[in-house]
This record gives sequence, structure tokens and C-alpha cells, in this order.
Amino acid sequence: MSEAYKVECIRCGARFSKEDIVYTCRKCDGLLDIKYDYSEIDVERVVEAKGEGVWKYRVLLPFDENTKPVTINEGNTPLYRCDRLAKSIGITNLWVKHEGLNPSGSFKDRGMTVGVTKAVELGVKGVACASTGNTSASLAIFAAKAGIPCYVILPKGKVALGKVAQAMMHGAKILSLRGNFDDALRIVRVLCEEEKLYLLNSVNPYRLEGQKTIAFEVVEKLEWEVPDRVILPVGNAGNISAIFKGFSELKTLGITDSIPKMTGIQAEGAKPVVNAFKEGKEEIIPEDKPETIASAIRIGNPVNAAKALFAIRDSGGIAESVTDGEITEAQLELARLEGIGVEPASAASIAGLKKLVEIGEIERDEGIVCITTGHLLKDPERVIEICETPKEVDADVDAVRKMMI
Repeated sequence: MSEAYKVECIRCGARFSKEDIVYTCRKCDGLLDIKYDYSEIDVERVVEAKGEGVWKYRVLLPFDENTKPVTINEGNTPLYRCDRLAKSIGITNLWVKHEGLNPSGSFKDRGMTVGVTKAVELGVKGVACASTGNTSASLAIFAAKAGIPCYVILPKGKVALGKVAQAMMHGAKILSLRGNFDDALRIVRVLCEEEKLYLLNSVNPYRLEGQKTIAFEVVEKLEWEVPDRVILPVGNAGNISAIFKGFSELKTLGITDSIPKMTGIQAEGAKPVVNAFKEGKEEIIPEDKPETIASAIRIGNPVNAAKALFAIRDSGGIAESVTDGEITEAQLELARLEGIGVEPASAASIAGLKKLVEIGEIERDEGIVCITTGHLLKDPERVIEICETPKEVDADVDAVRKMMI
């Protein structure tokens, strides 16, 4: 991509320079989007792109050819056909795209490679985020790669150990906030403005440009066919918005002729997007005390809710919630039927699929892609809680045989 893009408010249409450090519209506080001149994009450079991962699609990213990306070979995650799980659910065509196999163990790497590359381009003095865990882990890694300071604010006692460990190991300065994620995001946004740090939560529109490449990979691996439906967990609501944008761009460019039904799943204890969707509202009512075992989507006031609601409605999709019990059941089933280990929030997509099939909202012959967003080892404590613990046995062949058979 060359200079042919603009930063534009989705609400009032105000435009901002790509040299501006701006996250929401200065006129109406609306969300921002990166807008391209698609007439200038060479379609063959998308379809015939060489290489692997996010930067394979740099013709649809907001940088010129001379930009050196901050990358750790993110993207190019597998798309598994899951016939055993499909049979168990009672459907015929199911794929799972396992974003937990990104380098840091979550889909956040796709956004961070673009976001931190932009931070370097802008020459900021440091990067920062609020996080339920995966964002902080990913940002810490990319900031380390870029050689710039990283600051993260985490809600105390609400972040899985594996994610905190990653941020610690890669040198981030971590603050444990006596509050929830929404408190952390409110505070870090103020500090980024006042201290000239670059905010890399998903309210930053450059983050979503990297995450939209999930759509490009899904279609390419399906031989440029579009699935009927894409199902994914919704926390801060950036990912569903980004993937919808990716599919929309492919259609705009004439590479594909449809957009899948974007289907967002939230936990029962943190479902402001689901509530707004079902009530036909354009804006969410934030939840003050979101609660779920799926810590990555334990968010009561998702900043990208407006984009997510548009993506769901415009594509003919749906939003639904699932219980923690349904999430746990889906997490175990995905692991034991397909060998795919994911953290609880990821399993929400499978739990949502099962529920929507059971209540007749999803046809059994649809082509469905579920996105699993984070690796099993992100939350090892939860694994210990839900699985049978190892049994002790004497160092004797017969004793071991008796326990095994």
C-alpha cells in the first residue's frame, strides 16, 4: 500500500492525517477506520501474494513498500477441518482456525505487528495498553522486538498466569490495578494522551488492520471460497469487526462475491453486545461487573461495540451468549475430539455454535469456520480445575498396569 489511505470517523466522516496520533474522532468521539482507495489496489498482488503471514498481504496494509515491519512471523495459522466435532454437533462442514498458534499464543499478534510498526513510524517514546492478558503478552513481545518501552495495566487477580508471565518475561512494566478491565482502559487512555505514549488497545484502528488478515487466510485456504458463517468470541469486539472488514475488502475488490454471516459469542456474565443486538439497539449498555471464567472476554464496556454490531447485522449474522459450563464443555470436547487445545474464551465460539444449532438458528449444512483465539497454555490454572488430576502409583510394572487397564 502506498499513500492511498485515510483515517476516517465511522460516525461523522471526519478525516485525520496518518501522521496524527488519534484513536477516536476529535469531533464526535466516534470510532476510526482506515479507508483505502481500492481502485489503486492490484488484485493480482492479493491473490498471487508470495510469502506467509500478515505481511504477505501488505498491499492491503497501511504502509508503503519501504516500511520495515516489526514482525515475529505472525499469522499463517492452520485451518483445521473438524469432522469428529462436526458429527458430534450434528453439522456437516466445520473448520477451526486456531489463532492460538501465533507466536505469542493468540490472535493479538496480527494486530500488534501492524500497531507497533506504526508506533515506530510515528517515533513515539513508548507503547501502552490495558489488558485481560493476551494484549499485554503480545504487546510486550513486539515492543521488545522493536526496542521500545512497554507499559501494561492489568486488573488485579483477573488475568491468567500464563499471560502475565509472558508480559513479565519480555520486559513490560506491569501495573496490577485494583479494578476491572474497563477501569484499566479508561486510565491508560488518559495516560497515553498526557504522557505521549502510543495506545495499542483495539480502539487503535491500525490494530484491526492486522487482524483482518484472518479473513484473507480463511478464504485463501478454502481456495478463494467464502464460508457461510464465521463464529468467534467477542470481548472488546475488535476482532469480529476486523475480520468482517477483511471479507468486505475481498468482495469490494471482486476477489469473492459474498460475506459470511458474522456470529459473535459472549459469556453469559459479560454480554453487552448480545443484549444490544437482541434488543435492536445501536449502542450497548455497559455492564459494571462482568464476570466469567473466560477471562479474555471478561469485558463489560467493549470499545468496538458499534463496529461489531454493524458487522453482525450487515452480514446477516447473530450474537448469542453461552454459560461458563457450556464454555468448559466445548473446551474439553474440542481438545478430546480434534486435538485442539484452547483457552476458555476461545471455546466460546464452539459453545456458541452448539447452542445455535440446537435452537435452530444455524442450518446443519452450512459451511462454518470457528475462530479460536488463544492457546490452551494461556490459562493452565483452568486446565487443572476442569481435568482429572494425575494419579500417583508405585514404581512397579504390575501396579502401573493395574492403573492403566
